[in-house]
Amino acid sequence: MDLSFDIRSLHAAYATGLSPAALLDEVARRIAAAADPGIFLSLLPRPALDRLVAALGPFDPVAKPLWGLPFAIKDNIDLAGLPTTAACPAYAYEPAAGAFAVERLIAVGALPIGKTNLDQFATGLVGLRTPYPPPRNPFDPARIPGGSSSGSAVAVARGLVTFALGTDTAGSGRVPAGLNNLVGLKPSLGAISTRGVVPACRSLDCVSVFALTVDDAWAAATVMAAYDVEEPFSQDRPFGTLAAASAPARLGVPLPGQLDFLGDDLAARAFAATLADAEACGCQFLPVDIAPLLEVARLLYEGPWVAERLAAIRGFFDRQPEALHPTTRAIIGGAAAIGAADAFAGFYRLAALRRAAEPLWTAIDALLVPTYPRPPTVAEATAEPVLRNSELGRYTNFVNLLDLCALAVPGRFRDDGFPSGVTLIAPAGRDAGLARLGRCLQATAGTPLGATGKAAPALEPLREPGRSATAGVDLVVVGAHMSGLPLNGALLALGATFQRQARTRPCYRLYALDTAPPPRPGLLRVAEGGAAIEVEVWRLPSAQVGAFLGTIGAPLGLGTVLLDDGTAPKGFLVEQAGLGEAVDITAFGGWRPYLAAAAA
Repeated sequence: MDLSFDIRSLHAAYATGLSPAALLDEVARRIAAAADPGIFLSLLPRPALDRLVAALGPFDPVAKPLWGLPFAIKDNIDLAGLPTTAACPAYAYEPAAGAFAVERLIAVGALPIGKTNLDQFATGLVGLRTPYPPPRNPFDPARIPGGSSSGSAVAVARGLVTFALGTDTAGSGRVPAGLNNLVGLKPSLGAISTRGVVPACRSLDCVSVFALTVDDAWAAATVMAAYDVEEPFSQDRPFGTLAAASAPARLGVPLPGQLDFLGDDLAARAFAATLADAEACGCQFLPVDIAPLLEVARLLYEGPWVAERLAAIRGFFDRQPEALHPTTRAIIGGAAAIGAADAFAGFYRLAALRRAAEPLWTAIDALLVPTYPRPPTVAEATAEPVLRNSELGRYTNFVNLLDLCALAVPGRFRDDGFPSGVTLIAPAGRDAGLARLGRCLQATAGTPLGATGKAAPALEPLREPGRSATAGVDLVVVGAHMSGLPLNGALLALGATFQRQARTRPCYRLYALDTAPPPRPGLLRVAEGGAAIEVEVWRLPSAQVGAFLGTIGAPLGLGTVLLDDGTAPKGFLVEQAGLGEAVDITAFGGWRPYLAAAAA
């Protein structure tokens, strides 16, 4: 099956007859053909995958935007049915449920193939600190795959899955992307819940996405992004939409003396070629002093954040230190020498450096840097593991400490045929702007998809959220009017067009109303105790608004609905007085999950 696994290609194949079972057969064939035992640590048994396929229902990329897409999960992220090891067999446990992010992906049709290798306890950027065979870099097995999310990156680069989850604390979701010709999306802190993730530095950890294209990474990330009241480090940080975002125009580039490729002229030339691509995307460059950022990067392995790594696994470390990889044990064990006074000194120094870096972001919209200075060989990283790891983190280690978002994208290949990625960095909340520019950079570079040799699909035009080719009114539907449900035909009969799936801001309760069939929910805005609820946005032709209003009966009405992408269209709401015997179903997060549970 000569098929690219990017979302557009796979969904086109499904629409013309490909079955999920055939897709899973192809995934298994590709994994076997790769003959790399270092990529996956465990695979979900086929019967479990078949049950997920049975729950998909007919092909419906509107209701389930990730319908039938295979994905991989870094093995420090929980997936029900497989052990979580963090690449330490003695640490392994069986999770009762999948991580928050994983469950959101499965709910919209994605198929989890298995768990991938990593630098043990997500400590490292090289991809070699594992008791298992390390994954082989698909472009040159003599070079490192990058870490800590090594298996996830290689799985996507080889075309074994559509996308994969990693984690990113110091660059683990970006360095492997650059070394494998991939997109690596590192979201704003807290935008994607880390509940169900083995912590590295819990205050800095992010769930990241590896994908073949920016659009694919964005599709997965936006599904996962949601405020999680059960995760203390989760934040209400809506991503917004690509069409509504402004792509960065003023790009900062490090001063010549700070742009260090460690003597690798091939890396320097590749970066210069990508700068020309950014200029073609409409960017202007401003040389900026990144000295405060580089000093922040050095803090990561010198102070409280090393102690935080120990705090994450202290009980296990105290009982079985010999179970850890020697380099990992040396790094985490060094936290024993860090006292409380040392930790506070680190926090104070970070605060000072954060203040020193603030003027940078008034002069530029985003920073453009190489994803890594140069690609070390396996032999080099084995001989000097700490030094090579430190070199790889030059342009990554400071990002999470300063609460920045980042997007690694493929750049121009080096003259020796090895990939050379770049990373866009901006203050938290500008994720969509980075993605908008990143998709242009990737298209302009014209690099193939990962290591598959397949050409990237042409970019699809973006449209403003809620806008289609015809004028009309945006309408948020939360229940029986949603795609495929009993009253959806009423919308279609009036010429309504589906715009997008969305979520409300976390200020609503959802109720199953005691009304005549078909069953309907009621969405109620509350001052406190609210949650984000899954909805759909449809566009109703202006001339049909009056006719539609006539079909709405009490206790439902139309009002303004606040969505987590920053928009506020009109939509269905329920009056408090009309709840009567209604049942609170907020915990399900949406009408479809409630219906599925009620039918089970």
